[in-house]
Formats: sequence, structure tokens, C-alpha cells
Amino acid sequence: MLVVNRFRADPAEDLRAELEAVHVLLADQAGYVDGVLGRSLDDPALWVLATRWASVGAYRRALSSYDDKLRGVPVLSRALDEPSAFETVEPHAVLNVAQARVT
Repeated sequence: MLVVNRFRADPAEDLRAELEAVHVLLADQAGYVDGVLGRSLDDPALWVLATRWASVGAYRRALSSYDDKLRGVPVLSRALDEPSAFETVEPHAVLNVAQARVT
């Protein structure tokens, strides 16, 4: 499962440090696979935190941990209001299969 959160930074805030701290918190959770922080080359105020998870359940459990609720969710809640959770596409896989998303 892929999670893509995009953020628009105010020039006065240190969004990089906040996102790096959130990434460290998320990376310490069970089910975290990998992730990356990036900044747009075309619009330096636009940032992205992209993470991969073993399952949607692992991601949801990570967000419900005490540290993430306390320090991570306030930052993540400032993400642009757009879809952020994606299923990964494997070669020849059938997409949009109705199935339980809970693990």
C-alpha cells in the first residue's frame, strides 16, 4: 500500500524538519516498508511524504500509536485535501477487486 501526502509550505515554517520527524515516527511502526521525503523542483513550496506499508491496516495502526497521534497526526493533518492512499499495481494484477481492507 502506498501513501502519498502532499503539503504546501509557508515560507516562514520549517516544514522539512517537521516532515523528517514524522517520517522517523512512521518508520518505527510495524508494517512500514519504506518512504521518502521530497520537494517539488517546479514549486519549492510543495512537499511530499510518500510511504509504503505492508497493508492498509498497518498504516492505520501506525497512525493510532500514541507518539504518532501526539506528534505525527498534527503535521499530517496539514496535508493537501486529496486522496492519499493507493494500492500498488503489480504486473498483470487485476485492480479494483472488491475485498476486505482490514488486516
